[in-house]
Amino acid sequence: MRRRPFHFLIPLALTLVGCKHIADTSFKEMSPSTTGVDFSNTLVLGGNPSVLEFEYMYNGAGVAVADFDQDGLQDLYFTGNMVSNRMYRNLGDWKFEDVTKSARVGSENWSNGVSIVDINQDGYPDIYVCKGGHRGSTGAERANLLFINNGNKGGRLGFTEAAKEWGLADESYSVQAAFFDYDGDGDLDMYLLSNALVDFNRNTPRPKDRTGKAPSADKLFRNNGDNTFTDVSKEAGILIEGFGLGVEICDMNTDGWPDVYVSNDFLTDDLLYINQKDGTFSNEASSYFRHLTFNGMGNDIADINNDGHPDVVVLDMLPPDNKRWKLTMMGNNYDEFQNSISDGYQPQYIRNTLQLNNGNGSFSEIGQIAGISATEWSWSPLLADYDNDGLNDLFVTNGYRQDITNLDFMVYGNNVLTMGTEEANREQRLNELNKLPGIKIHNFMFKNKGDLSFEDITEESGFSKPTYSNGAVYADLDNDGDLDLIINNIDDPAGLYQNTAEGGNDNYIRFRFEGKMPNRQGIGSQVEIFYQGKRQKKYYTPYRGYLSTVEQALHFGLGATARIDSLKVIWPDGKKQKIGPLRVNQELVLRYQDARTAPNIAEPTRMTTLFHALDSIGLDIAHVENEFVDYKIQPLLPHMHSRNGPGIAVADVNNDGLEDMYVGGARGQSGSILLQRPNGSFEQNAMAETETEDMGTLFFDADNDGDQDLYVVSGGSSLPNNDSLYRDRFYQNSGSGIFVLSDALPKSFVSGSVVAASDYDKDGDLDLFVGGRIRPGAYPLPSASCLLKNHSADGTIKFEADPQPVDLEFDELGMVTDAIWTDFNNDTWQDLIVIGEFMKIHLFENKQGILNEITDQTGLEHTTGWWNSISSGDFDNDGDTDYILGNLGLNSRYKASAKEPLCVYASDYDKNGQIDPVMCYYIDGENYLAHSRNDLIDQINAMRIRFRTYSDYAEATFEESFLKEELADAYVVKSETFANSYLENLGSGKFKLSELPMKAQIAPIYGMLIKDYTNDGNLDILAVGNFYSGEVFSGRYDASIGWLLKGDGKGGFSSVDVSESGFFVTGDAKGMVALQTDKGPLTVVGINDGTLKVFLGPKTNRTYTPEQNEVGALIEFKDGKRHKVEFHYGGGYLSHSSRTLQIPADATSVKIIDSNGDQTEILPIL
Repeated sequence: MRRRPFHFLIPLALTLVGCKHIADTSFKEMSPSTTGVDFSNTLVLGGNPSVLEFEYMYNGAGVAVADFDQDGLQDLYFTGNMVSNRMYRNLGDWKFEDVTKSARVGSENWSNGVSIVDINQDGYPDIYVCKGGHRGSTGAERANLLFINNGNKGGRLGFTEAAKEWGLADESYSVQAAFFDYDGDGDLDMYLLSNALVDFNRNTPRPKDRTGKAPSADKLFRNNGDNTFTDVSKEAGILIEGFGLGVEICDMNTDGWPDVYVSNDFLTDDLLYINQKDGTFSNEASSYFRHLTFNGMGNDIADINNDGHPDVVVLDMLPPDNKRWKLTMMGNNYDEFQNSISDGYQPQYIRNTLQLNNGNGSFSEIGQIAGISATEWSWSPLLADYDNDGLNDLFVTNGYRQDITNLDFMVYGNNVLTMGTEEANREQRLNELNKLPGIKIHNFMFKNKGDLSFEDITEESGFSKPTYSNGAVYADLDNDGDLDLIINNIDDPAGLYQNTAEGGNDNYIRFRFEGKMPNRQGIGSQVEIFYQGKRQKKYYTPYRGYLSTVEQALHFGLGATARIDSLKVIWPDGKKQKIGPLRVNQELVLRYQDARTAPNIAEPTRMTTLFHALDSIGLDIAHVENEFVDYKIQPLLPHMHSRNGPGIAVADVNNDGLEDMYVGGARGQSGSILLQRPNGSFEQNAMAETETEDMGTLFFDADNDGDQDLYVVSGGSSLPNNDSLYRDRFYQNSGSGIFVLSDALPKSFVSGSVVAASDYDKDGDLDLFVGGRIRPGAYPLPSASCLLKNHSADGTIKFEADPQPVDLEFDELGMVTDAIWTDFNNDTWQDLIVIGEFMKIHLFENKQGILNEITDQTGLEHTTGWWNSISSGDFDNDGDTDYILGNLGLNSRYKASAKEPLCVYASDYDKNGQIDPVMCYYIDGENYLAHSRNDLIDQINAMRIRFRTYSDYAEATFEESFLKEELADAYVVKSETFANSYLENLGSGKFKLSELPMKAQIAPIYGMLIKDYTNDGNLDILAVGNFYSGEVFSGRYDASIGWLLKGDGKGGFSSVDVSESGFFVTGDAKGMVALQTDKGPLTVVGINDGTLKVFLGPKTNRTYTPEQNEVGALIEFKDGKRHKVEFHYGGGYLSHSSRTLQIPADATSVKIIDSNGDQTEILPIL
């Protein structure tokens, strides 16, 4: 038997020890014949109404748990759609008694959600039932019910229905209710989640209805304190329409007032009503979340990483397998997506979302990297610690009674018409509908791994049985200290699952509340426990998941922890108490009467951050994108290539001793020179050229005349291939910061990306590598890159292509995104590393001015990825140069490995003169096309004949989709990794690629700066990212808020919280540079289609500005360690930072290395 907790009043505590039993699965399904719980939410199909007229017919019903008779055992209440609601009294030892009839809590007509609340504060839980119904139902049939608990009189439960008397018999289509004290007056008010049956397409973009008059608008009922409620929705600001399926209460902004999160189905986006503390709410979802779930189902809010901040999970209906995905996904519609944005909706994507709270009022959506984004047609998410290891796991219910989203039915079967009456047509459509199978699938259990990811442990948990499951709750039904699960199923008996997981490290502690009247349940209280340097924090509301009410307690798993050091309780009115230490494995009752006023518990002081955002210094420059849409040319593109800027470059262009900048423009917008003034402000000077798309930018002295010239790469994809506007531009500096467009470059019309300079031939001037990015309209065919040798003489600047050896095929290198000149073998010759989309990490060794590719000899032959950027540093302090590489990151639908790469097979399959980029990837060991049928047909119309139905397409593997001869001539590219990575230089020509920490994988990395920001003698990484131009289904990659990754001097990194760094960058961040000002070092970030973001960073005591021919430094420290620094012309992403060396305070030697390898000690003269 398991440990059975005793119930105590604070401060009593007791540890109880029991026997252990090892089960085959961690949950055991208890049969109805054993438990007596025989409830089944049985539906009658084939009649009237059907799902054709009543679209919510298969949305299921809820379940609630509460100790209705106050005997210490938690009882169950199920709602039914076409069957009566039923109550089961817990008799102990997993035996239950159906007391529905005697308790008078049954119900006719359609019931949805159920909420438990002690509405009259008599100590006995009451029941509120939300009602719905088909289009023909009456208001009386849809009136919500309130069952008042009459107490356990004579050992018998009895209830009296009194919704009308309390003003809560609402007749709209109600889904679920949540009780909470929104106005701070001490009693419990009610938020009513609503839906509606409407006669228009809910997914067609249209202006939002914000009037409060829409039939699907939610409602707020104020508790008047006299056993009545009043609808105050309009005056409280609850006005926005939404087809609600989930509601939860939480203090989202930690201001002590309850907020409301609503997940909405269809196009209507989720709502986050922030409590304004004056009786009103404001929807601030767009300020907190950068995108949302499209078909918002149930939701839950809990802390998944124990940082003290609430995170949010919302479910959708994305299948995890190839077949179901292709049977249900229509395809990308870019115009429709943009129309929804124009109508005021947030970006929404069809997948489960997990919003990670960053602790500063922003969230990062990490559902895909967490591994929980695709769980089929899902309903209830429940975040709780099911294995008592101290981390909240995730349980998900699943299933839908008929597969009405099957595209063959939607496109063909649902449109069947017959010659005859409307009734005949309906009958024919019903016949087609009845041919469809149900989506009967197992529920999911995900174990929290503690690194922002979850492991699917469904089978070993005992949830492999297919069901149509909807509402679910967790509760400790047998009082043994772990959480059991109760599930409401359609057409099957309710599922009761006993938690049998016992591994010896499963301690726990539980809390119930004895609150202040008239909120004796303590709803809205918060508990935070502290132990062994860890903490957990939970918010008490029982209305979680979908249509249901979980146990009225807070449960904390503790693993092997044997003692709680302390706990902090925050009551709804702000009063606090601190208790501890406490023994584990018990349930305690927390009493409001023991609480004190808020000032008695000191809060931690706010720390000073490393970075501080700046404005009003003349750098509020906006990058404005044009409206070109790449998908109109190639519908199968994974992302656009017309929105990859801006790049930024830094130099003192007018020789006044102050560093200036160039910021690139988009097509239709000129780039700008920003001159720094002595007062630290900047003056903008626009360039004349506006029709080019600026990409990489670089200041360097091309003619050795002592001033900084400017190279700007022209790129993008909004012009035809080989258009003259793709010619790069070279601007010669007059010496005073006046730039003149010069004909110094060879005529080449390649859409490019990066430019990087180095005197790679050691002839005393700077030469260039220029990367080709894309062949517009012919993705993913390689673009031509080149070496440009500096032939400037007699005041005339001239660059010519360096032919190099014949086998150095820069013309076919690939889709280059970044490059860096670097001496990776310490032989004093500048080598070259080039990266790109679908490219390996290409290493070119410089042998006295001749470049030879050595990639496959270095251990990097399987490093193809969607690489964005590269920066260098000696991160392990071993005297050679290592590298950080920005990639797509791991928070996407795309997965890849050397064994199972993601590939594109490009060819003109339909012989229409256009390259068709067909992508494929592996799912469950099979290679499939990555596109929907509709998208494939948009690109290759002939596929309409090959795959006449969606089912045909869904069944086909990639190899079965094309003829061998069609693939034989295809140009193939692949990606074997998407991880943002650390490339360690092992010496002797060998390298090791490893992934950066999980926090650094949540978004693509673009701009990077390498510096010891934390002043501990080790190099850190400052990075920005995101990418807003992914195809519509994948959506925006927007989880990054910027990263400061602290280096440990051994090649390891850890993420510095934004509360400590102060470095907060959202948006489509691209280039990033550092420059010096009298105020201190500035960090400037370029935002695609956004305004520059500027930060004042940590100051350094000593710096050194190298000469043009100086390429690096060797620094030695008091503790004997040494590291190498390189001075680059170009690096990060499309950018060029100030060439300034930071001198560490504990350096004992700083030797500057010039291009010939000569070293000069400079420390004594600084």
